[in-house]
Amino acid sequence: MDWRRFSFIALIIAVLFGTVVLIGMSTESPILIIGSMMATTIAVATPLTLGALSGVFCERSGVVNIGIEGMMLSAAFFGWLASIYMSSIFKFSLAPSLIVGLISAILAGGLFALLHAVLSITYKVDQIIGGTVINILAVGVTGFLNRQLFFDKNSIFGGQVPHAPGVLPVIHLPVKEVLEGLCGLFGSSPECIVTADAIGKVFDQKPIAIAAIVLVALSHYVLFNTRWGLRTRAVGEHPKAADTVGINVVWMRYANVVIGGMLAGLGGAYFTLESVPSFEPLMTNGRGFISLAAMIFGNWTPFGAWAASLVFGASQALQINLQFFRTSIPPEWAFFQNSYAVGQIPYILTMIILTGIIGKTTAPAADGTPYEK
Repeated sequence: MDWRRFSFIALIIAVLFGTVVLIGMSTESPILIIGSMMATTIAVATPLTLGALSGVFCERSGVVNIGIEGMMLSAAFFGWLASIYMSSIFKFSLAPSLIVGLISAILAGGLFALLHAVLSITYKVDQIIGGTVINILAVGVTGFLNRQLFFDKNSIFGGQVPHAPGVLPVIHLPVKEVLEGLCGLFGSSPECIVTADAIGKVFDQKPIAIAAIVLVALSHYVLFNTRWGLRTRAVGEHPKAADTVGINVVWMRYANVVIGGMLAGLGGAYFTLESVPSFEPLMTNGRGFISLAAMIFGNWTPFGAWAASLVFGASQALQINLQFFRTSIPPEWAFFQNSYAVGQIPYILTMIILTGIIGKTTAPAADGTPYEK
């Protein structure tokens, strides 16, 4: 990532964090506000990060995938549905139900990605059209099944809309306790204790959020330090040359698209298994398309995509954290009292990024081009 993009990311995050600090510092410690913003940013950037990684694997192998939104939506629904069935019908306890739901979400994303691969690679359908088909299909399938299963009096749930058994719990790392112990060595000043508390909140994340960060590092290693990554990049840059040296272009593209779909499926699981224990039609709310913008802004690299996802995550964290300081917002900043107006910030940032105003990006040379052997 070049210095202009890094500077833009740092500037936007600083502005968003600074806005919340200025509004809330009269009632809360700035350090605690920053810690809360950081923790929220990492959490809400989770589906964006996983969606962006999905796009990286697909497009690095030469397949454009705008169907990430549909893959996330279908995964959110089928993961939620599986967890409900396990708890309501088979009387599974919380942990097994959520694990089955998580696996189902990943598989759902992979199956929708497989359909996209068949359309794009085997039948050489225009890849933009293929991705649009995935999105429309996901909206239709999840909406239809949601009505038939939960709003029909003759359904297995008798017209009742059940809730999932719960959401994945926070994984508590003893960072706060360690830092408080270090503070004790220096007199346990109030400032040190507050700082330890703020940093501890940042590290208290749920499993999918932690997995997303691990997958960023793992994806970077795989793409740039392994034979698989070299072959993936080869079929995305020059498939004919790759075929000449014995690389199976079709197989590599299929495999990477399905891997991308499974990553998107994990991102979809965030909505119903880690965020809220229920499903709402269209609940992904454009996150798949924002993920694509993050991938492009990150120049088709895992760490770049993650950094861009954090920008969008910070803009969502702004809206969430301002809810705590509604009464502290001065009249001249009345704009921030309107949650709908503040909620538009991620989409405005998406449009700014896609205009190329921060600098142009270079896609893989064969991205979107069907391979003719």
